[in-house]
Amino acid sequence: MKTNQIDGIEIVRRFNDALNAADVNAMMALTTEDTVFENTSPAPDGERYSGKTQVRAFWEDFFRSSSSARIETEEIFALGERCVMLWTYHWTDNNGAEGHIRGVDVYRLKDDLIAEKLSFVKG
Repeated sequence: MKTNQIDGIEIVRRFNDALNAADVNAMMALTTEDTVFENTSPAPDGERYSGKTQVRAFWEDFFRSSSSARIETEEIFALGERCVMLWTYHWTDNNGAEGHIRGVDVYRLKDDLIAEKLSFVKG
């Protein structure tokens, strides 16, 4: 069954809500077995993680080092199997200094699940 645009947006919003709650199980429940995630780091291309095992390991490591991470959605839209989310990533480092960066995620959905999340940042 093909994901419609409204469902795709809702799936991505639920994924982002789970990310903001640092709930890796809920995040992974919204992904396909062969899901792909391309991180923004290291520049210029970012690292690619393939399959639930690799993607889960990335997020578990991420939350261990970035417990205060929060993604604020600026805009979200969908067309066909693609959903695009513009965001601001906010954090507080170990010294209490706050920071942020803006970027965009390009998702591909398949059977009402996230099959691909490609992340890009400004700067």
